[in-house]
Amino acid sequence: MGQKLKIAGWIALGAVAGALTTTSLQTVARGALAPLPLEELQQLAAVFSMVKSDYVEPVDERKLITDAISGMVASLDPHSQYFDKKSFKEFREGTSGRFVGVGIEISQEDGLIKVVSPIEGSPAFRAGLKPGDLITTIDDTAVKGLPLNEAVKRMRGEPNTRVVLTIFRKEESRTFPVTIVREEIRTQSVRGKVIEPGYAWVRLAQFQDRTVDDFVRKVEEVYREDPNIKGMVLDLRNDPGGLLDAAVAVSAAFLPQNVTIVSTNGQLAESRFVYKASPEFYQRRGGADPLRRLPAALKTVPLVVLVNEGSASASEIVAGALQDHKRATIMGSQTFGKGSVQTVRPLGPDTGLKLTTARYYTPTGKSIQAKGILPDVLLDETAEGNVFAALRTREADLEKHLGSGQGAEEKDPARAKAREEARKKLEEESRKPLAERRLPEFGTDKDFQLQQALNHLKGRTVLASKTQTERPEEKKEN
Repeated sequence: MGQKLKIAGWIALGAVAGALTTTSLQTVARGALAPLPLEELQQLAAVFSMVKSDYVEPVDERKLITDAISGMVASLDPHSQYFDKKSFKEFREGTSGRFVGVGIEISQEDGLIKVVSPIEGSPAFRAGLKPGDLITTIDDTAVKGLPLNEAVKRMRGEPNTRVVLTIFRKEESRTFPVTIVREEIRTQSVRGKVIEPGYAWVRLAQFQDRTVDDFVRKVEEVYREDPNIKGMVLDLRNDPGGLLDAAVAVSAAFLPQNVTIVSTNGQLAESRFVYKASPEFYQRRGGADPLRRLPAALKTVPLVVLVNEGSASASEIVAGALQDHKRATIMGSQTFGKGSVQTVRPLGPDTGLKLTTARYYTPTGKSIQAKGILPDVLLDETAEGNVFAALRTREADLEKHLGSGQGAEEKDPARAKAREEARKKLEEESRKPLAERRLPEFGTDKDFQLQQALNHLKGRTVLASKTQTERPEEKKEN
């Protein structure tokens, strides 16, 4: 178990997150309820009564009901979910890009919590935490073997409350406590820079409330630094998705006015919809068009979009729209394949239901669900080939995943073998000194896929993958 967690941490925090992150439509309320199966509901009531009266010890009635609701919803697909008070709050924090905590990106290594990077300006940053620091205790709780999500929960809390982290710093061979006062943290979902004269790189880590504004500001910065951009790389690798309106806006930034970006289809009339490159489909109520400040050159600048198995949901909508309209060359690996719509509906003041209500379709009508986006040019992760890609979970790997709705899905028998080989390689890599490990940080001069994207933009030879092919869909019984 510890090795699996370490592997997940090494791949990247966002790589597996596509399995958990959903694209959320606006919250809507329903009026009429569907007809109820009375006989089955009577059975449910009978079971509830028996458990309450006959179970070996008293049970909490409210917990029984909420667990029954959770089980019913969870049986549908991996993305439908009942939110109790606590999980509803966490969901809202995830889409807002804001949370209360100490401000560090973490992974897990050898059963301990490892600081990947403190967020600039955060309490952890000001307290002097460094990349590579190991957290051994959180307050009085030892973290050895503690699940990563549990460690995150313990470091989050209410504003202006204190948490004491015990830090082991390898390079100094010392252990010391750090007291940090929690505060609201704003995550940075957009990064970017001019890589070299004439060429820019813009990376979207997730589609959150602030992503569109951050994207516009970053593009403005890039064009101020170099007004003569000849090519741009939009990096969506390991982007697990997020909000639909943010995906529509980012797509619209590059596309002609009013073209189709994505369509949805489901049982409800409100689930059958076409989203277009027009402000009415992405601007917030009462707000101005967030794209109005973008330079006109963005509509025509030569564009490459980088994707991989960790690119999911909203990032697949962007890649699919730009590919279908031939606005960009998509490069990398076949994407995650989360092409389903989740609508969030309140059930009370602090509980809610996230329910899969439709599938996404690209402008040419292709389903994204359990298929993903196939790049125009397949690229390996490194010059030596695909080292760890097989370890990344895709939609089709998830239990009870929704089918594409466009034909049967076949199982790939080589996938399990490839995963085992990749796991062994990763174990070998983890023993090497940090500077010698493969898969360098995105956006650096050692980023192989980024260099191939630049080669394409410059008209140079691209080292395309010789081994990757389109993955068949996983077999799904209906």
